[in-house]
Amino acid sequence: MAHNNEHEEKKPLSDSAENEASATPQPPTEGAGEEICAEFEAALELVRAEAAKNWDLYLRERADLENLRKRMQREKEDLARFANENLLREFLPILDNLERAVSHATQSPENDDGLVEGVEMTLGQFRKVLEKFGVAPVDAIGRPFDPAWHEAMGQLESREYPPNTVVQEMQKGYTLNDRLLRPTLVLLAKAPPQA
Repeated sequence: MAHNNEHEEKKPLSDSAENEASATPQPPTEGAGEEICAEFEAALELVRAEAAKNWDLYLRERADLENLRKRMQREKEDLARFANENLLREFLPILDNLERAVSHATQSPENDDGLVEGVEMTLGQFRKVLEKFGVAPVDAIGRPFDPAWHEAMGQLESREYPPNTVVQEMQKGYTLNDRLLRPTLVLLAKAPPQA
């Protein structure tokens, strides 16, 4: 039996046994540990840089999403505030005609006071309804011409007002919640000719 053991020990190793022997860790050579440590440090720095980059991208996306949410909320509020704009714009000529009727009736010698009073009451109610929905007239007379609020129709000579000042309204302008609904059609002052 002892003889057999000797033969087993002296047998050459098979290929798989050689691979197992070479797979066992060998003691590191001098300086190899420092190289591995340096490689790990470099890999760690790359991972940290990528993590910082991803964190920055995450924060930017969060900010973009928050800005989008705020913008959508603003647009929703504006839509609610200005949803009646087209309807109210259609009412303005009716208001103009009522104002003209009152103006002509008060200047006419054969006026009917009851009719004028009724039209004035209707006009007052109409103005209150428009005001309730955020419609307000644009004050123009005596103010400097502003193309954002006024539309010039011509000029009148005036000693009372400086040049480019609104002296007469041809048609009233209106705003809806402080946004221009219709510009005021105006005549502007110009200096009279020198004698």
